[in-house]
Amino acid sequence: MAKRVESWVVTDEFWQRVEPLIPARSAADKIYVRKPGAGRPPKPARLVFEAIVYVLRTGCQ
Repeated sequence: MAKRVESWVVTDEFWQRVEPLIPARSAADKIYVRKPGAGRPPKPARLVFEAIVYVLRTGCQ
């Protein structure tokens, strides 16, 4: 019997279909002037996409 996953969870199969549609992050285009270690590091694309799907499916604000 297959394990049931929540409707907002991005499965590996779904991510394989979506990943080619997400633009690649290119840090070479922009030059930021800030202290080393300042700011937040970027989040992985899959994590951000899963958060977007969560908001769309649950309707939370």
